[in-house]
Amino acid sequence: MENDRNPQAEQMGDESMTRTLAHQAGAIWPQEQRLFDRYGLSGPLSILDLGCGTGEITRRLASRYPQARLIGIDILESNLAIARQGDVFGGRIRYEQGDAFALKHPDSSFELVVCRHVSQAVPDFPQVLAEITRVLKPGGWLHLLSEDYGMLHMPAPPGGSFDPDRFWNTHLVPFGGRIGCDVRIGRHSPPLLDRFGYLDIAMDYVTVDTLRVPRATFAGILKAWRDGYVKPLAEASGRSQSEVTADFNTMVSAIETPPQYAVWHVPISSGRKPA
Repeated sequence: MENDRNPQAEQMGDESMTRTLAHQAGAIWPQEQRLFDRYGLSGPLSILDLGCGTGEITRRLASRYPQARLIGIDILESNLAIARQGDVFGGRIRYEQGDAFALKHPDSSFELVVCRHVSQAVPDFPQVLAEITRVLKPGGWLHLLSEDYGMLHMPAPPGGSFDPDRFWNTHLVPFGGRIGCDVRIGRHSPPLLDRFGYLDIAMDYVTVDTLRVPRATFAGILKAWRDGYVKPLAEASGRSQSEVTADFNTMVSAIETPPQYAVWHVPISSGRKPA
């Protein structure tokens, strides 16, 4: 994938992304895994985990589908090197460096394609969706987790000096605009699946909040985002890095401190390719 198709390459390759993926998996997967029951899949399946990162979810999918063979594809070889460590699935998982805009696999290769935390990170995601649709078998399912940064809600500190709801709109939205990414693609995903002809389209939400998820896990996500994204968010918003860091720290403190409440609604779209 060329740099203009991977505009967040620097952030994706930072060590903080490994922490991000681990904390996100810990926060999201316990609720997310039940959604796979809807697809009615079992047996010797072929599954693609597109944008697999360090393999956090690829491994969970291998446990969820014990007879399946899985391919995890990521643009960064550094992520895949981590994913390949300690394979305990008897060779059922194969990791490949690849371009989501031009998959090397033939048409109708997979019964299930899982694509998580990718759609908001690449420009022109419909091109990726076209490739996903091509490699899905007729009747196969797409499981699409598309982040939406308008769905994060943190408590405001006393005094009104910082509005966390505005933070995401004044930092993430300009950042996404600069690199051509839709950081609110979560709400746009069901119409996109409809445009590509998917059937049985559904939208579900995983609720990552301070009641359902350990505070340390939830706070760990924001700490990792802070460590990887302060510089580009400061540039996009016209603020200093110290100011952006302070805002992140305020939100982290709120998550870590009972009984304050914070929530991230994570949208997951799914659909079936026509048979």
